[in-house]
Amino acid sequence: MEKIIKPMSGYLALLLSIVFFLGGIYLLAISSGSGSMVTFGILLVLSAIFLMKGIMIVNPNHSRVCVFFGKYVGTVKENGLLWVNPLYTTNKISLRAQNLNGQQLKVNDKMGNPIEIAAVIVWQVNDTYKAAFEVADYQQYVGVQSEAAVRHLATSCPYDEMEDQTAEITLRNGGEKVNELLEQELNARLFAAGIKVIEARISHLAYAPEIAGAMLQRQQATAIVAARTKIVEGAVGMVELALEQLSKKEIVNLDEEKKAAMVSNLMVVLCAEKAATPILNTGSLYQ
Repeated sequence: MEKIIKPMSGYLALLLSIVFFLGGIYLLAISSGSGSMVTFGILLVLSAIFLMKGIMIVNPNHSRVCVFFGKYVGTVKENGLLWVNPLYTTNKISLRAQNLNGQQLKVNDKMGNPIEIAAVIVWQVNDTYKAAFEVADYQQYVGVQSEAAVRHLATSCPYDEMEDQTAEITLRNGGEKVNELLEQELNARLFAAGIKVIEARISHLAYAPEIAGAMLQRQQATAIVAARTKIVEGAVGMVELALEQLSKKEIVNLDEEKKAAMVSNLMVVLCAEKAATPILNTGSLYQ
């Protein structure tokens, strides 16, 4: 478990180490063969080196994990020039937010269709103890587990509603819900390494090249059918209105055969993709 420690200011240690070093050099210079002065001078120089070893600089959004002969002592998150026990072994860990631009993965969605998917993940170290000691390399751990989470998400949801009309969430139209599911799974996977996921978003989503053409034709066919359905519904309404108005205003009396012919002609005119070519009838309706 992470433990925060507050070290001493490094300015006093720096000043003392300079004084000890200069004093030791001075005594060695004026010793004139005196054993006691040489010994004291050497002790001062060694003390200066010892104090210097404990001085460290911690930049903003950085930390130092301190270990004393294999035992975790604590983490320094305070910034500036600081001094800790010179016998501590320190390990630098950045606390800044970092981006992981995942590579495009080729996986099968829930319905077995090959798709390409990639994600962008924003993460940062939340627990320095876990990041330093629970995993071998926390940055590599983030990369591997992120790829596994994206693959699991892709296999858990269909690409769109065309594949599974009963699906509540699809990769294509899920939007924020899909990103939320990815973020939750990433946080669960990376908790062991002391990593917190700030944001996770799908950055690339497409059918695999081998089926992209067929799926595009399928989408186009679906769109054409939907458009035709709307056209037919509108045409039927217009024909019904035309017959009703002709009958109501008694403009012309048509028997069932002529009504059927009129309905057929109107449907052709209204539903055709190209403009109809008019034909003039110079005789009666029954010629």
